[in-house]
Amino acid sequence: MAKAVTKSAKQAPEVDKAEVARLAVEDPASLASLIALLAQEERHERIRAAGAVHEVALIAPAVLKPHVAELIDALERPEPQTRWEVLGALEALVPFDPRGVEKAVASASLALHDASSGVVRAAGFRMLAALGATTANRAGKVWPLLDEALRCYHGDPEYPAMLGGLVLLCEGAASPEIKRAAASVVEADANHPRSLVRRRAQRVVLLAHRASG
Repeated sequence: MAKAVTKSAKQAPEVDKAEVARLAVEDPASLASLIALLAQEERHERIRAAGAVHEVALIAPAVLKPHVAELIDALERPEPQTRWEVLGALEALVPFDPRGVEKAVASASLALHDASSGVVRAAGFRMLAALGATTANRAGKVWPLLDEALRCYHGDPEYPAMLGGLVLLCEGAASPEIKRAAASVVEADANHPRSLVRRRAQRVVLLAHRASG
């Protein structure tokens, strides 16, 4: 089965990535073969593999735990799609291996200011926010990075997705102080004309208010 997954990911562009992911979830050897493709020389192979890995993360993120080091290594690939797909997989893995994902903070912080892709920036933000939501200590470590990104990319296309990550942070274990700081950054957006931005900003402000008691 491992060979089948490898062949599908490498030789059949039309293959359903959900099927590749299903096979990988069912068989550890197939998953290992898929993960190995993230380090292949050919760009299109890496991209297809990253899409399937992200699909695995949506189905059964816990199975990726033995491969967190390879996922972090894949954040060094030059093409944006591989990076954002893998960042999404790491975000899904946070509840199952926060200590492992924490080793990706340096790479994710670079992704926050990726000059080539707003999607990469948003994915990096969401991964860091999900990690920060796990403990107050981690929230304290990632908040300065998130704060800077919110200020840098306010109004950019990726900003609503960043606000979605900020909601995750504030719904989690972040301290009341960080929740209040987050609310102060987005307070003006609570009256934003764009409904998605407005709703998410209002949610952050509400969570900060609740945390303050």
